Amino acid sequence: MRKSLAIVLAVMVFVFGSIGFANVQPVMGVEIVTEATSAILMDAASGQVFFEKEAHKELPPASVTKIMTLLVAADAVASGKVNLTDKVTASENASKLGGSQIYLEPGEIFTLEQLLIAIAVGSANDGCVAVAEHINGTHEAFVEEMNNKAQALGLKNTHFANAYGLPAEGHYTSAYDLAVISKEALNYPLVRKLTSMKEYDLRDGKFKLWNTNKLLWWYPGADGFKTGWTNEAKYCLASTVERNGLRLICVVMGVPQVRGHFAESMKIFNYGFAKYEFKQFAPVAERLGVVKVQKGMEDEVNALTEKPLGATVEKGNDKNLWVETKLNPIISAPIQKGQKLGEVLLYRNDQVQASVNLIADHPIDKAGLVEQMARTLKGVFGY
Repeated sequence: MRKSLAIVLAVMVFVFGSIGFANVQPVMGVEIVTEATSAILMDAASGQVFFEKEAHKELPPASVTKIMTLLVAADAVASGKVNLTDKVTASENASKLGGSQIYLEPGEIFTLEQLLIAIAVGSANDGCVAVAEHINGTHEAFVEEMNNKAQALGLKNTHFANAYGLPAEGHYTSAYDLAVISKEALNYPLVRKLTSMKEYDLRDGKFKLWNTNKLLWWYPGADGFKTGWTNEAKYCLASTVERNGLRLICVVMGVPQVRGHFAESMKIFNYGFAKYEFKQFAPVAERLGVVKVQKGMEDEVNALTEKPLGATVEKGNDKNLWVETKLNPIISAPIQKGQKLGEVLLYRNDQVQASVNLIADHPIDKAGLVEQMARTLKGVFGY
């Protein structure tokens, strides 16, 4: 009897366990149950995935599409192709968009920065078309740029049909791909600046925008990115949170409940911050060596860390980490401030976890012939 009961219990555990946690990827022996159709938790620094559920499933992203729209626009600003102060005139094509919008009138003029804020904060579909036409001439050409960017990032499950995210044939992405897009967007301070804004007054305060990402209010450390909703896509959110040097990216797609994309994201973030931490080994501008200088007005230059050096580790599992410094032993003048002199690498056992450039702390001019001769004599005779 006991043997039969044990068998029945074992079968029940197997069956119900399989049903309850289907398609959920366990991480370090822990399983997260989420209502999202697809979800992922990624380390923003390394791209390491800490949790995933159907992360490569192709799904409609709704307005989360606009992270790529903002990324392409930020890249155009960074390259000098356009400026935030540019005057953008709304076309009739832009004014026809439905869904989330700022009700652009044909001929209405805003700065490019104002329209990017309208996209990031108010999820303005019409603003997307106006920005696209300003940067690439047509909305279609801008969407082609979005797809080119997706291809450059190595995204396998993404294709865009528009810049705003309304349902369209051939418009899809995945939680993993959105996390990669978000990770890339963090390289552009403009994107995080725009998506972290809680509110904005448009048209001299006559039109108030409130950010649709409620994590900015509800979850400490949240400072981006974008929500999305359509009947087809359900509730979606790609977001990022930074605490104590640890920055995580979470994407949830296809959440059925109203505001469920916020609850599911917070649940996943809670797991990440409880499980992992950022271990810093050197802050930015840390002096980690000195390099000899040939033919310069000075004999040596300090080597500083260009960025903080550290790695995300599981709490309580930060052993076997060690640092190696690689410096050029000697360098010839002239030297520019910020010039690379070497690098410092962080290892776990024999695997590189992170690396940071070591750069010159100040410029050094090349010495003239007389100065070089005087330095040579001083080195030989000691005077």
